Amino acid sequence: MIKSFFKSTLLLLSVMFLVFETAVSQSADREQYRQQAIEILEQVPLIDGHNDVPWQYRMRADYKFSEIDLMNTRELDRPMHTDIPRLREGRVGGQFWSVYVPANQPEAEAVQATMEQVDFVYRMIENYPDHFELALTADDVERIFADGKIASLIGMEGGHSIGNSLGVLRQFYNLGARYMTITHSRTLDWADASTDDPMHDGLSGFGEEVIREMNRLGMLVDLSHVAPQTMRDALRVTEAPVIFSHSSARGLNDHPRNVPDDVLDLVRENNGVVMVTYVTSFVSEELRQHIAKRNAKRAQLESLHVGQPDRVTEGLARWDEENPRPQATLEQVADHIDHIRDRIGVDYIGIGGDYDGIATLPVGLEDVTTYPDLFAELLARGYSEEDLKKIAGLNVLRVMRETEGVAERLQSERKSSEAVIGDFEN
Repeated sequence: MIKSFFKSTLLLLSVMFLVFETAVSQSADREQYRQQAIEILEQVPLIDGHNDVPWQYRMRADYKFSEIDLMNTRELDRPMHTDIPRLREGRVGGQFWSVYVPANQPEAEAVQATMEQVDFVYRMIENYPDHFELALTADDVERIFADGKIASLIGMEGGHSIGNSLGVLRQFYNLGARYMTITHSRTLDWADASTDDPMHDGLSGFGEEVIREMNRLGMLVDLSHVAPQTMRDALRVTEAPVIFSHSSARGLNDHPRNVPDDVLDLVRENNGVVMVTYVTSFVSEELRQHIAKRNAKRAQLESLHVGQPDRVTEGLARWDEENPRPQATLEQVADHIDHIRDRIGVDYIGIGGDYDGIATLPVGLEDVTTYPDLFAELLARGYSEEDLKKIAGLNVLRVMRETEGVAERLQSERKSSEAVIGDFEN
């Protein structure tokens, strides 16, 4: 009996030692991959497609740097995902700063509000000149990165910001906007959004003219937020590569904000890029299903207990206790990158985190310091250093250069469009 006890104890200790040794080895491998990722990100600019710091400053401080210092946003009552030291730690080399305003604003007001967002980006660069510099071209991005600063690009999030005017579109380009997301959450007079009822079966005639004028200007066509048919129409009309500034793969998560597989195929033909996002409900199908079930439960409770909000709250609290919310993870973000690579190749992938535009983030990607951790995961999955350089920024730089080349050609062929929305029947 004593011998049996000692044998059992030795066996248990052996198993525990093996588990410990494996964990230590995996941790060492992970740190080695992370260091390798950092070395890669010091060679090429990591260009993130979407960050909402301008919106955070609008909502929290009415754009006042005297109230929020971007050198340290960790100590705020509600910490932000982004500040300059953490951007540096995350090895960010280029950032498209989103100049977003709500899609439900009257469009004339949206134009002014977007101007204020653009002004904020200029003032941010002015306030932190040792860290930021405005980038207008791919060459600018590479030069600024080589100088040790973060290339700051401007991305307009939603065609409502141009107020149905190509003249406004042109002036935003002159102010530095280098992409425009065709819609945000609302279907426009000329384009269908992914999260609203369709009106045009994609793009209207004026919507197609918007795409053509963006091509002529050299402004990237961003197809995040648009309906699948709008994606297909834009890819049919455009003469330049497109981007998805912050979307993931619908083949893994059937969220309407993600990119269907047939559209991925068109992106490959177009030579564009899908910048995989960290938005948790776009990343985790389990979480998307959970949210849908919770919304259904709320609707049921509200129907059962009309005029009794306390009973609705109590019932929903019980449901939440019985149905813990799933968490999206870094590994699931990597799964989306895998899916796009396996479907169309590594040449069409980028990163669009949506930091400071969302409340929750995948486990392991909690703030802008964590880009090397995602790239370490990709290295562990067998991606090469050249693959990671493409995903980090080379793919986006290629798209920018091709778009600049198309613009140069088109400007030699035609003048700016004189079209107005009234010229077209919807």
